[in-house]
Amino acid sequence: MSHEEKIKGAVRVKLTNYLTQHKLRKTPERYTILEKIYSLNAHLTVDELFNALEQDTYHVSRATIYNTLELLVDAGLVHRHNFAGHRSKYERVTGIANHHHLICTQCGKVREIKDNSINNILAAQHYGKFLAQYADFHIYGLCARCQKKTKTKTITTSEEQS
Repeated sequence: MSHEEKIKGAVRVKLTNYLTQHKLRKTPERYTILEKIYSLNAHLTVDELFNALEQDTYHVSRATIYNTLELLVDAGLVHRHNFAGHRSKYERVTGIANHHHLICTQCGKVREIKDNSINNILAAQHYGKFLAQYADFHIYGLCARCQKKTKTKTITTSEEQS
């Protein structure tokens, strides 16, 4: 059994335990949505997840996806990110290394980075009796594509004014 299969099995068990504990139904839609999130290993909006499921010919409403995502956040299986006023994006929790996010303020593209110097600083922090479980560090700016667009637009505008 591969590492990814073990992770998927563990999160299915965690979801089952959460649903049992909260006396919620164990629907195939919930498990399928969880499986898709963990197989894509990306930052997904509700629409992106909907399209990925449709591509697999699995039909589920956006409302079901949204409600399931909220349940998965509550269960600690998925993180919800709100990057720079863009729509919420969701990513899996289990099986990913500690990472941080570079967010383009123009197009909303998100790139993950691993930076040991940031991790070391965070690990050295002590907050009294508070036990930090994870940190979510966001760096906002312009991605290379948007920088190029901005540069091209500036050159075009200055040429027009000449």
